[in-house]
Amino acid sequence: MASTTQTPSQGDDNADEVFQLITAHQEKAAKLPPVEEVKTILYHSTRGALSTFSQKHEGYPLGSMVDFACDDNGSPILAVSNLALHTKDLLTNPKCSLLIAKDPEDKTDLIITLHGDAVTVPENERGAVRTTYMARHPDAVWVDFDDFMFLRIEPKAVRFVSGVATALFQCGEFTGNEFREAKVDQIYQFSKPITSHMNKDHANDTKLIVQHSTSVPVEYAYMLDVDSIGFNVKAGYKDKNFKLRVAFPRRAEERKDVKTLIIEMLQAAKSRVD
Repeated sequence: MASTTQTPSQGDDNADEVFQLITAHQEKAAKLPPVEEVKTILYHSTRGALSTFSQKHEGYPLGSMVDFACDDNGSPILAVSNLALHTKDLLTNPKCSLLIAKDPEDKTDLIITLHGDAVTVPENERGAVRTTYMARHPDAVWVDFDDFMFLRIEPKAVRFVSGVATALFQCGEFTGNEFREAKVDQIYQFSKPITSHMNKDHANDTKLIVQHSTSVPVEYAYMLDVDSIGFNVKAGYKDKNFKLRVAFPRRAEERKDVKTLIIEMLQAAKSRVD
């Protein structure tokens, strides 16, 4: 993912060299194809900013924070009340967009905007859609209230940007069909247990792996997420924080492969230190 480096102070030549090294590494670091990364992040997200065409203030957009869950095709499912303004907007004009920030605290990280049409979920699909939604939002008991309904946003185009205001800026757009046909990375779903374990019990090991794999002299490395190609960390150097991408030596096909790969990378890092 894009680096979140801050500009080093003038005169700090060593820091300047390190941050140039970070940029060079990030430009070449292997990661998922953009459409797979975008679909994976969206699939595992649960909250975003919905924009609709306001019926109350004609000609102006209405923005709302909404919970959602993606179905197997990657289409966001909304559980909305017919009393809400955004619901009234969508029933009048189904065109909308849903914006998701991978890291809301980091403007340089991945930001996704899905453009599509919101359609009412047919009654014969309600049971399956409810199951999908409740899997992501188990406490959403209100979905069974009489005034609630399910809407599916059918993607027409999906756009992404990352590295905003940095040398690593990237952007792109996919058609609805390209997005639907893309795969969701199967390792990303294990990010939370893997990163929690590494950050709690193996923080120094992660730092060693990052230093060895990137040649960046990080002072710490906090693992953020994992996919089949590698993992992302938040790291630090001389009071500056940034993100680094660390690629696996080969693709992880199953969860157990991640452990094997991390052990191999740690052994390689330790052998270099020795």
